[in-house]
Amino acid sequence: MPKPKLPPGTPDDTEAAFYEALQHGDIDRLMACWADEDDIVCVHPGGPRLIGHEAIRTTFEAMFANGSVMAAPEKLHRHDDGHCAVHSVVERVAVLTDDGPQHAFVVATNVYVKTPRGWRMVAHHASPGSRVEPPEIAATRPVLH
Repeated sequence: MPKPKLPPGTPDDTEAAFYEALQHGDIDRLMACWADEDDIVCVHPGGPRLIGHEAIRTTFEAMFANGSVMAAPEKLHRHDDGHCAVHSVVERVAVLTDDGPQHAFVVATNVYVKTPRGWRMVAHHASPGSRVEPPEIAATRPVLH
């Protein structure tokens, strides 16, 4: 079995490889984007916190059993200090409904660290989806917990 293609050398490259793997339902390429550490974290919209490769892989395999995930990152906001990069994105997710294709929007945070193998994801946290595209800047005061 050939090794999955690893993302090239920047956090943007790793992010592009992650979303491409989602869109193709390719679990091996998707997992190649994650760091090797056991404490990697993933939170799917409305789901529990998943820690570790096995838990994360299992949930993505279940998602891919129903087909690929047509999510594309938009409105990227970056913070990069050279060793850690945090990307806040709005995911545009294509959803098939009885009325035809629709879009949902998910606000997600992706965290990457520079490892000996290059930039790898250590956290993906996605909010529950909305049919309404979120504004770039909140027009009202946010409600804090």
